[in-house]
Amino acid sequence: MHIDWWTLAFQTVNVLILIWILGRFFFRPVADIVAKRQAQAAQVLTEAAAVRRQAGAARADADKARAEINAERDRLIAEAMQAAQAEKVSLLVQAADEIAKLHGEAEAAIARDRSAAQQAIMTRASELAVEIARRLLGRLPPAAALSAFLVGLGGELRALPADARASFTSAVTGTHAIAVVTATPLSTAEMQQVGDALNAAGLELPLVFRSDPAVIAGIELHSPNMIVRNSWRADLDRIRKELDIGG
Repeated sequence: MHIDWWTLAFQTVNVLILIWILGRFFFRPVADIVAKRQAQAAQVLTEAAAVRRQAGAARADADKARAEINAERDRLIAEAMQAAQAEKVSLLVQAADEIAKLHGEAEAAIARDRSAAQQAIMTRASELAVEIARRLLGRLPPAAALSAFLVGLGGELRALPADARASFTSAVTGTHAIAVVTATPLSTAEMQQVGDALNAAGLELPLVFRSDPAVIAGIELHSPNMIVRNSWRADLDRIRKELDIGG
């Protein structure tokens, strides 16, 4: 086998020139392009990673904000429920107070109406009693009516306890006498009749006589310390007190 060294040398040179040309005008630009592409890809990846991190941070912020919003909503709902419950309790208390007030006012109004009705009844009863007393007295002889009241008055005097009787007479002095009060003025004979009846009852004291239509009928003895009465005024007063107690 014969080898042409010159041809081999030229071919070798050609190969080297080709390699240099490829390296100069092809491989280096391609390598630069690949490097740029890699750099751009790396930048893109870096930016994508940054975007992912930003998205993650934004998602975390959104989750945090949503949690805070939910917590704030729950707090506001709880406060609203608490305020509504407090307002409900306050309204119930106010309603109870108002009902109690109205109930008290109604009871007071009923009491006033009852008192007014009782007063009207008592006034009417007093008027009727006075009218009845006048009619009855008009039918009785004056002496008989006076004698009947004197008998009752003597019973009242004798029924007095010892200390009450002493109090009744102790204030009578030379300037203070027992006042004999009747509805109408008494005649001299009637005054004598009254004096004799009181003496018989053990009341021997100076007497003065005066009239008061409010007595209606009967006799009352007034001393500075107390009053002994046997009159229709006393009976009416007693009836009024009993009605007041009963009401």
